[in-house]
Amino acid sequence: MSLRKQLTDVLPEYLPANPKEAIKGTELIRLIRMKLEGNYSDASLRYHFSIMSCDPTSPIAKVEKGQGYYRRTAPIPALSSAQEIYSHYQGRLDDIHGDQVEVDHAMMRIRKFRAIVNKWCDVNGRFPFAFREPFAADAPIGNLWKFPEMLLVDWESGEDDEQARPLLKLKSQLGLPPFRLHAARLRILPAHHTFREDFFQTLSASVWAQGGELIYAAPIEDEALSDAIRRLSTIFGIGVTTFGLTAEILDDLPRPANILNAHPRETEALMERLDVTRVSSPKSRPHIDWTALEAIRGDSEEVDKLLTWLSESAESGHILPYEEKS
Repeated sequence: MSLRKQLTDVLPEYLPANPKEAIKGTELIRLIRMKLEGNYSDASLRYHFSIMSCDPTSPIAKVEKGQGYYRRTAPIPALSSAQEIYSHYQGRLDDIHGDQVEVDHAMMRIRKFRAIVNKWCDVNGRFPFAFREPFAADAPIGNLWKFPEMLLVDWESGEDDEQARPLLKLKSQLGLPPFRLHAARLRILPAHHTFREDFFQTLSASVWAQGGELIYAAPIEDEALSDAIRRLSTIFGIGVTTFGLTAEILDDLPRPANILNAHPRETEALMERLDVTRVSSPKSRPHIDWTALEAIRGDSEEVDKLLTWLSESAESGHILPYEEKS
């Protein structure tokens, strides 16, 4: 097995998620050396750290200003990100064709927005479950209509609400879900010629959940566009929210890993940058469509991971942490 392949497998275990806790190369070499097959020099390992940290698909990232390495934020799924870039540039793909710098810039905005949505959910007691595998590069385009980018889980009790544990267990025993599931589609920029596709993808990807939500980063400043979205929402019950994040604000935000690992005071400052506006509220259905959910289980292993997490939390009467929600 090549050294790079070994490092790809081994490094995630030893790299901290928070850039502020970055580990220096010397210490990282000491920790992983016993895990590697082969006698590699320190210089060779440092070289690979440096090369891999420049690759957005590798697990290792380097601190921008300073020393040390940390674990790279989970990559944006290829299929979903391509759709995002298309939407972000109003379909004018020729504007960025062949311009990798511009593509990377657009991708960074997308990653920051997803991180902000995750952090906003944490602050507001919602539990996001991110779907990634259905949007891999080799996934069928139809998955955009079957799966949301995120499932927002609203439990009937707080994470540390001990008094609610008996209720969670009882509902689980009776076969009643002690949570609400809303399927969320995330988009950067609302526009007249893309909002219908955004809206109906959200509707289609939420048929098995109890509701659907379309979340835009940028505000809806066009009154005619806002009215058109509200009319669709009134008919189909999809909630629409904007975060008030213009391109300039997104560019000014910290990197995604810093957002996800922000301390309480930093989180408070981040939340103050948002101007969250509920354009329309979702209509939440009382029941999950289990038949529709069962129909997509074969399309992604992540459905089983979701069901396992929900069932184990309900049976224990305690909301278990889900590690891969970033």
